[in-house]
Amino acid sequence: MPRQNAMRAKSANIHIRIAPEKRELIDRAASIAGKTRSEFILDAVTRAAEHTLLDQRVFPVDDAQWQAFTDALDGPPAQNEALHKLLHTPAPWDA
Repeated sequence: MPRQNAMRAKSANIHIRIAPEKRELIDRAASIAGKTRSEFILDAVTRAAEHTLLDQRVFPVDDAQWQAFTDALDGPPAQNEALHKLLHTPAPWDA
Protein backbone atom coordinates (compact mmCIF):
# COMPACT_ATOMS: atom_id res chain seq x y z
CA MET A 1 0.00 0.00 0.00
CA PRO A 2 2.80 2.56 0.66
CA ARG A 3 3.97 2.23 -2.96
CA GLN A 4 0.48 3.05 -4.23
CA ASN A 5 0.38 6.21 -2.10
CA ALA A 6 3.83 7.23 -3.40
CA MET A 7 2.63 6.86 -7.00
CA ARG A 8 -0.44 9.00 -6.27
CA ALA A 9 1.80 11.75 -4.92
CA LYS A 10 3.74 11.84 -8.21
CA SER A 11 0.80 12.24 -10.57
CA ALA A 12 -2.85 13.20 -10.84
CA ASN A 13 -5.44 12.86 -13.57
CA ILE A 14 -7.07 15.72 -15.45
CA HIS A 15 -10.14 14.85 -17.51
CA ILE A 16 -11.44 17.11 -20.27
CA ARG A 17 -14.02 16.81 -23.01
CA ILE A 18 -12.80 17.64 -26.49
CA ALA A 19 -14.32 17.75 -29.94
CA PRO A 20 -13.16 14.90 -32.20
CA GLU A 21 -11.56 17.26 -34.72
CA LYS A 22 -9.48 18.92 -32.00
CA ARG A 23 -8.40 15.53 -30.68
CA GLU A 24 -7.30 14.51 -34.18
CA LEU A 25 -5.37 17.77 -34.57
CA ILE A 26 -3.62 17.24 -31.24
CA ASP A 27 -2.86 13.61 -32.11
CA ARG A 28 -1.29 14.62 -35.44
CA ALA A 29 0.84 17.29 -33.80
CA ALA A 30 1.88 14.95 -30.98
CA SER A 31 2.89 12.32 -33.51
CA ILE A 32 5.03 14.80 -35.44
CA ALA A 33 6.64 15.92 -32.17
CA GLY A 34 7.34 12.29 -31.25
CA LYS A 35 5.26 12.52 -28.09
CA THR A 36 2.20 10.84 -26.70
CA ARG A 37 -1.01 12.83 -26.63
CA SER A 38 -0.64 13.27 -22.86
CA GLU A 39 2.98 14.43 -23.12
CA PHE A 40 2.10 16.88 -25.89
CA ILE A 41 -0.88 18.33 -24.02
CA LEU A 42 1.04 18.55 -20.74
CA ASP A 43 3.94 20.38 -22.43
CA ALA A 44 1.58 22.81 -24.16
CA VAL A 45 -0.53 23.64 -21.11
CA THR A 46 2.53 23.92 -18.88
CA ARG A 47 4.07 26.42 -21.31
CA ALA A 48 0.79 28.38 -21.47
CA ALA A 49 0.51 28.41 -17.67
CA GLU A 50 4.09 29.65 -17.28
CA HIS A 51 3.52 32.45 -19.80
CA THR A 52 0.28 33.46 -18.11
CA LEU A 53 1.98 33.64 -14.73
CA LEU A 54 5.00 35.51 -16.10
CA ASP A 55 2.69 38.06 -17.73
CA GLN A 56 1.14 38.72 -14.32
CA ARG A 57 4.37 39.46 -12.48
CA VAL A 58 4.35 42.68 -10.53
CA PHE A 59 7.55 44.30 -9.39
CA PRO A 60 6.70 46.69 -6.58
CA VAL A 61 9.10 49.61 -6.32
CA ASP A 62 9.17 52.75 -4.24
CA ASP A 63 9.31 56.23 -5.77
CA ALA A 64 13.11 56.39 -5.75
CA GLN A 65 13.45 53.00 -7.44
CA TRP A 66 10.85 53.97 -10.05
CA GLN A 67 12.69 57.21 -10.78
CA ALA A 68 16.02 55.36 -11.16
CA PHE A 69 14.35 52.88 -13.50
CA THR A 70 12.78 55.54 -15.72
CA ASP A 71 16.04 57.54 -15.73
CA ALA A 72 17.89 54.45 -16.95
CA LEU A 73 15.31 53.93 -19.72
CA ASP A 74 15.39 57.56 -20.77
CA GLY A 75 19.16 57.88 -20.68
CA PRO A 76 21.59 56.97 -23.44
CA PRO A 77 22.53 53.30 -23.72
CA ALA A 78 25.82 52.16 -22.28
CA GLN A 79 28.66 51.63 -24.74
CA ASN A 80 28.73 48.05 -25.97
CA GLU A 81 31.41 47.44 -28.57
CA ALA A 82 30.29 43.86 -29.31
CA LEU A 83 26.71 44.99 -29.95
CA HIS A 84 27.94 47.88 -32.12
CA LYS A 85 30.03 45.46 -34.20
CA LEU A 86 27.12 43.02 -34.54
CA LEU A 87 24.70 45.72 -35.68
CA HIS A 88 27.17 47.03 -38.26
CA THR A 89 28.20 43.67 -39.70
CA PRO A 90 26.33 42.73 -42.87
CA ALA A 91 24.32 39.53 -42.70
CA PRO A 92 25.89 36.64 -44.63
CA TRP A 93 23.04 36.64 -47.13
CA ASP A 94 23.52 40.40 -47.76
CA ALA A 95 27.26 40.15 -48.41
